[in-house]
Amino acid sequence: QVQLVESGGGLVQAGGSLRLSCAASGRTFSTFSRYTMGWFRQAPGKEREFVSSITWGGGSTYYADSVKGRFTISRDIAKNTVYLQMNSLKPEDTFVYYCAATLTGQFRDGYWGQGTQVTVSS
Repeated sequence: QVQLVESGGGLVQAGGSLRLSCAASGRTFSTFSRYTMGWFRQAPGKEREFVSSITWGGGSTYYADSVKGRFTISRDIAKNTVYLQMNSLKPEDTFVYYCAATLTGQFRDGYWGQGTQVTVSS
């Protein structure tokens, strides 16, 4: 089992910044170099959407077009933690943000955190 705990959400004004953290733990995570970590977001009644991902071992990163140039994903191997730095936030970035981990490349088959709310006021 892998446990993922997000933190860092909150209320921020448009144009502001937040940094989300995702702390990973669990016996299975000892092979963390094989995992791909991701951030997703979801609004009430809507489908969850991809935000960004990073390969734990190589650090390759991917972003949704809607966040390119504003969000940055990174990982701290020593702390087993993945971050999502969010700059130039917009009201349309208001979602619950979820951290996920997968060994297969398919996040639907992987592990998920409980989510953290991000609210951007105009």
